[in-house]
Amino acid sequence: QLVYPHDFRLTEKEKTSICYLSFPDSYSGGLGDTQFSFRLRQAGGSRDSPFQDDGRYNREAPLTLQREAAHYFGYVYFRQVKDSSMRRGYFQKSLVLVSRLPYVNLFQCLLQLIAPEYFDKLEPCLEAVCNEIDQWPPPVPGQSLNLPVMGVVIQVRIPSRVDKPGSSPVKQCNQENLLPAPLVLPSVHELDLFRCFQPVLIHIQMLWELMLLGEPMVVMAPSPTVSSEMVLALTSEFKEYTTRTQAPPNIVVGVTNPFFIKTLQHWPHILRVGELRMSGDLPKQVKVKKLAKLKTLDTKPGIYTSYKTFLHKDKTLIKRLLKGIQRKRPSEVQSALLRRHLLELTQSFIIPLEHYMASLMPLQRAITPWKNPPQIRPFCQEDFMKSLEHAGPQLTCVLKGDWLGLYRRFFKSPNFDGWFRQRHREMTQKLEALHLEAICEADIVAWMKDKSEVEIVDLVLKLREKLVRARCQHLPVKEETLQRVGLYIDTIIGSLPEDLQAVLHH
Repeated sequence: QLVYPHDFRLTEKEKTSICYLSFPDSYSGGLGDTQFSFRLRQAGGSRDSPFQDDGRYNREAPLTLQREAAHYFGYVYFRQVKDSSMRRGYFQKSLVLVSRLPYVNLFQCLLQLIAPEYFDKLEPCLEAVCNEIDQWPPPVPGQSLNLPVMGVVIQVRIPSRVDKPGSSPVKQCNQENLLPAPLVLPSVHELDLFRCFQPVLIHIQMLWELMLLGEPMVVMAPSPTVSSEMVLALTSEFKEYTTRTQAPPNIVVGVTNPFFIKTLQHWPHILRVGELRMSGDLPKQVKVKKLAKLKTLDTKPGIYTSYKTFLHKDKTLIKRLLKGIQRKRPSEVQSALLRRHLLELTQSFIIPLEHYMASLMPLQRAITPWKNPPQIRPFCQEDFMKSLEHAGPQLTCVLKGDWLGLYRRFFKSPNFDGWFRQRHREMTQKLEALHLEAICEADIVAWMKDKSEVEIVDLVLKLREKLVRARCQHLPVKEETLQRVGLYIDTIIGSLPEDLQAVLHH
C-alpha cells in the first residue's frame, strides 16, 4: 500500500517479494499480533547505498553484523483481528521495516512502538516516526546510542569487532535529561538462544556440525515467529564462515506451511519443531528420525536426517542446562551458557586452522622495499592434518570424536571456501601494508643514484598505484606511513628533469 520514505526505490520484484514474505501463511490461523523476520535478495544491480560510510562500519563491526550489499532484512509486525466491516471478515495488515542491518532486537522493539500507532493513525504516524529516525546518529561500532522515537528513548550499544567474544557489556550512556527513563536493550541482535533450542538441546552437537559444514536445512514450525527465530538462532554463530559463492544452496530455510514437507522432502536435513514455550519443566526433546518417515502432513516434531555426527554429545553441558530448568535459572543465564559453549566449540575447531594459515605467511625479513612482496604459501590439507597431532582442537576442547573426519568434510564444504578466501585476502593486505612500511624505512636517495630515468619513473608509477590501493582498500597502514610515501613520491619527482616532472604531475 505504502512505502516510506517515498524516495526510497524498491523494484517491483522486491515489492512483490516483501508482500509475500510479510504475510504469515494462512495455515497459521492465530489471531492478534505476530512478529517475525526474513531476508530478501536485492533484485537487479547494486544501487547506491544511502550510507556512504559502509566501508568504515563494516571494518569495525563484527562479521555477523556487517551491512549486506546484496540482501535486505525485513522485520514484520502483523496484525490479524476479526472485523465484520472487511470483506474477508478480518483486518489483516503488516508493517515491515526494511534494513541492511541484522539488528533483529532493535528493529522488532521499534516496531512494537510504531505498529500499534500506525494501525490507528496510518500515514501521518509514519511521517512523524521517519522524521525522528532521520535524526538518529549513524551506528558506530563500540558506541552506545540514545535513539528517541515516539516519546521513548531506546538505548543500545552497537557491538564492535574488538569486543571480547561471549561478553555482552551494556554500557549505560549518559542518563541525564532522559525523561522518561530510557528503554535499555541488552543487545541489538542476540536472541534468547536457550528458548529457541530448548526442544533440541540433546542434538545441539548435530546442529552445530550441520551449520559448520554449511549443510542445507529446512526448519518447519507452527508459526512464522518460531520459524524465523530458529533460523536466526541456527545461523547466529556461523555467519563468519559462510560464503558468497553460488554453491548448492547452503542455506537454512524457515517455513510454516506443511505443504513444504512434500516439496522439500529431497532436502537432506529437516527440523520440525512445535510451539516454543518457556515452562518450568523440560520440553519434550525431539528425536532423530529417518528421512523416509517424512511423508505425511502431520509429521511429528523431530530432526529428519541420515547425518551421523563426527563428535560425541557434550553430556555435561546438557546436564547443566537441564538442572538449570529444574532450578528455574533465568533464560538469559541459560542462553549465555549455551552461547559460550557454541563459541568455545567453534573456536576449538577454527584456531588450529588459523594457526596453520598464519604459518603460510612469508617471514617479515623476506619483505624488501624494491621487490614485489613474496607470495603466501599454498594451503596443503595433508600438512594441516599433520599439524593437528601437536596443535589440534584436543588442546582446548574436551569433546572426543572424529575431529579429522570433521575437518575433511569441512574442506569439501562451501564454508571452508568462504573462510579461506576471507583469510587469504586479509593476509595479502597485511603483506601490502608491511611492504609499504619497508619502503618508508628505505633510503630512496641512495637507491636512485645509479638508476636510469625509466627505472625512476617506473618506481613513481608503482608507488602511486600502491598508495591508491592502500587508501581504496583501507589497508591496515598508519596514516603517517601513507603520508611519508606521498612525500617520497614528491621527492623523487623533484629530482627529475622538468619535462618529466610536468608529465608525472599530470
